[in-house]
Amino acid sequence: MDVPLGSQQESPAIPGTYHIYGVTVRSAIPLECPVSAAPSLAGIEFYAAPSSAFRDAASDKFASDSAERWFRHVALPDGADYLRWSKLFEFLVSPDGRRIACRALNGVSSETFQTYLVSQTLSFALLKQGIEPLHATVVVVQGQAVAFLGDCGYGKSSLGAAFLHAGHRLLTDDVLVTSRDTGRHDLVLAHPGPPRLKLFPTIAARMLGRRRSGARLNPGTSKLILPLTESEHCATAVPLKAIYVLRPPAPAHRRPRQATIRPLSRRQACLALIANTFNTVITEPARLARQLDRAAELASVVPVKSLSYPRRLSHIPAVLAAIRKDLAQ
Repeated sequence: MDVPLGSQQESPAIPGTYHIYGVTVRSAIPLECPVSAAPSLAGIEFYAAPSSAFRDAASDKFASDSAERWFRHVALPDGADYLRWSKLFEFLVSPDGRRIACRALNGVSSETFQTYLVSQTLSFALLKQGIEPLHATVVVVQGQAVAFLGDCGYGKSSLGAAFLHAGHRLLTDDVLVTSRDTGRHDLVLAHPGPPRLKLFPTIAARMLGRRRSGARLNPGTSKLILPLTESEHCATAVPLKAIYVLRPPAPAHRRPRQATIRPLSRRQACLALIANTFNTVITEPARLARQLDRAAELASVVPVKSLSYPRRLSHIPAVLAAIRKDLAQ
């Protein structure tokens, strides 16, 4: 059963225009995203589609594994990508990455729908247009972007919340798109994402206030999608100052007692950037070659460092102080 998303059924004939990750998005589905006339790296259209539009793509004849799973991806013969999250929604990304057909299933919140649309799903469209997204949370410190890379559960969003609590703004959470500045080729720009942050309730209450509420990311987690105010979110591209690659959480007997920051060699930085791509599904040779080139280019311009720190809220002020000191150097 198709369900409305926000005011989807009453959407105007002319779609809204948004600016996400440096990309212009035209959408008949209202989005909680920045509206900007900034220069665009690419253009993508979102549109709501009926169940019939997905019938062939969802059939087992194209799937290598017909079992129902939480996430299902099918690369179609014409070059399109079919994506489905069980009992939540399904999407169809066109072969050229310029259009995404969307369908929500019964009961899903608009916040959850938008989060998956403008992150996981959009990453497939970005790759088709030659844009390589990284898995990162980015904050703005003294007018420059500071990125934290790492897998799920490594603490990226928690660090982002800590910087918010300290009075800084968030640029993007989960997806980082970078580009070279047209005027200065030695300058890399980090582009803004949607004004929201995903946090577990305990971290949200500690860092953003107990009255802050949000929708659950999905039925299988307690993590919340928390909207940010204009004063908490930066909606314009910012020069990228540094990238910190978060070390995985260590066992109790090996946990660090203080924040440790170490510069990575260019080779180490390149490998870390490749390991922290936002989309690990697409592994075609052409994509992997481009990914290597972009990682090497980024590592040659922006400092990339490893960061390990105690995973306790009481240590967060000291971690932020160590990062600020490193940035000053």
